[in-house]
Amino acid sequence: MENFNWKAFTKKIAVKADLKTIYHAWTKSEELERWFLEKVMFYDNDKTPFPANDTVELGLNYEWLWFLYEEPMLGKITEANGKDFLQFTFEGECLVDVRLEEKGEFTIVTLIHHNIPENDWSKQFVRLGCSNGWTFYLTNLKSVYEGGIDLRNRNADLGVMINN
Repeated sequence: MENFNWKAFTKKIAVKADLKTIYHAWTKSEELERWFLEKVMFYDNDKTPFPANDTVELGLNYEWLWFLYEEPMLGKITEANGKDFLQFTFEGECLVDVRLEEKGEFTIVTLIHHNIPENDWSKQFVRLGCSNGWTFYLTNLKSVYEGGIDLRNRNADLGVMINN
């Protein structure tokens, strides 16, 4: 595994939806809750909440909660162009770039998770764990926006699975 890239990975998926809809799926609290997270809160540096139906802006902080997990993910929006690109911190100082491109009736979502530290914990839980997680959540994005079916497990009695 000497040539394995522990610092970054890329995931790509085509979603049969227009670019604006998919941009909002990534940049509005209420849309992120449809396919990705249980609860999404954006706020400014003074902890003033950002409206759930507004498109996020550069410099906003976030607190994200997943179903069946109590610990929130904290981070910051580091870039948002209002059209086809978003970048945010994730798992500490890692960065996630989301690029959108229209191709016919599809929006191509390219997610690049990078700046991953090369310690053993990050290799296991960020590089490998997040790679699996993003694969599921991008599939769920496609499912929700193309067919309306949310594949996430919300049932605590079933425990943690690949779909939560």
